[in-house]
Amino acid sequence: MTENKCLAEKLRAGQTIVSAWASLPSPIFSDLFLRGGYKAITLDLQHGLLTTAEARDSIKEIINGGGHAVARICVDDFKKASWLLDVGAEVIIAPMINSVDDAKKLVEFCKYPPLGARSYGAVGATMATGVSMDDYFASADEKTLAIAMIETPEAYEALEDILAVDGLDGIFVGPADLSLTVSGGQCVEPVSDGSLEMQKDIAEKTRVAGKIAGIYCVSKGHLQHSKAAGYQFMTFGTDSTLFINAAAEAASSLD
Repeated sequence: MTENKCLAEKLRAGQTIVSAWASLPSPIFSDLFLRGGYKAITLDLQHGLLTTAEARDSIKEIINGGGHAVARICVDDFKKASWLLDVGAEVIIAPMINSVDDAKKLVEFCKYPPLGARSYGAVGATMATGVSMDDYFASADEKTLAIAMIETPEAYEALEDILAVDGLDGIFVGPADLSLTVSGGQCVEPVSDGSLEMQKDIAEKTRVAGKIAGIYCVSKGHLQHSKAAGYQFMTFGTDSTLFINAAAEAASSLD
């Protein structure tokens, strides 16, 4: 895939990866993230504004720029996971995976038989990377990642069973929704003491299971805490937020 090593290989080798978070509807933002120094970009198709076509074009932009394309699908939109892999995404993040059955469904659409039931025919991925269809197929299950989001009390309680699902490569904590659901809808506190302790426990259990621990980071301090807790894959830096902050700083100089 890129730089002769895919994201999966880097993470399994113990590298720490920080990905940008792209939610705005244009591949231009992926290009800007790459120019800014990011090596991985996560496209948010759940809450972001990206259309299917814009996601496809963003993935192509990321690959051509030597980066790694990650995509978060909508809740239960497992069919889209297969398509995103077919056009060149290396990692699929699926939200609201609350049970073993949910995790198995994700694997079904991300992995080829016998692990899953993904259909043969990754036209976009092979065109973008220059590998043959057969060569892509031979290594795809190892070089692409199926990642389950842990963001509810149900998922937290079932974590060890979810991690045991064959073909699931790791988890990704959604700290905002996790704090929201754990509090019964009372608050969104992703960096409260209780939230951070839960995040640390999730990372530890994931490492014990030999799988990849990922998390959405809401601040530089949260990023450092997550690294110390054992998270390998972290997202930090959202296009919309970065643009708003930069615009506000520029506008303040006009006063």
